[in-house]
Amino acid sequence: MRCKMKRLVDLVLSILGLILFFPFILLTAVLIRIKLGSPILFKQERPGLNGEIFQLYKFRTMTDERDQQGRLLPDQERLTSFGKMVRSFSLDEFPQLINVIKGEMSLIGPRPLLSEYLSLYSEEQAKRHLVKPGITGWAQVNGRNALTWEEKFKLDVWYVQNQSFYLDLKILFLTMKKVLISEGISNQNHVTMPDFQGNSKISS
Repeated sequence: MRCKMKRLVDLVLSILGLILFFPFILLTAVLIRIKLGSPILFKQERPGLNGEIFQLYKFRTMTDERDQQGRLLPDQERLTSFGKMVRSFSLDEFPQLINVIKGEMSLIGPRPLLSEYLSLYSEEQAKRHLVKPGITGWAQVNGRNALTWEEKFKLDVWYVQNQSFYLDLKILFLTMKKVLISEGISNQNHVTMPDFQGNSKISS
């Protein structure tokens, strides 16, 4: 029953969000096309509920600049001031409302990470995939990218074990607060988060 109610809330709020914020979504898309070029959307396969793979949608925030060997430059060199602004206000997350409407994501849940991380999780960390991934979650309102991987996974699993309508509502309001003050966008040594390399290097 709780899952059905959460799905209904996800659908209603996602559709309302697309309608209410359409001018901002359209403006963001136009500015990305002007400043970063095509494609406007960033698409990548991510693991969802029970580790099943789906295609995540986000607005693009980086250039496609490459070195002389044709390899993409490091993130910090491809992330422009415009891209940082888009990320700081979480405007790049808007396309994920489509993922929510399709049923691949929820508004609230552990963030969907890279597919290659699946084999690196401990049994405890893998519990984060017992629920649908979310646009925002308990880890995001408790530090976001300023957290270590170990801290982030503990918060994700805590959410899975303690999820409730009240907790989702609390996360939603805390997320709006975090976005307004642009808190926790970057890890102290990286423009986002360093790659997760398994538990032996979890705090690096």
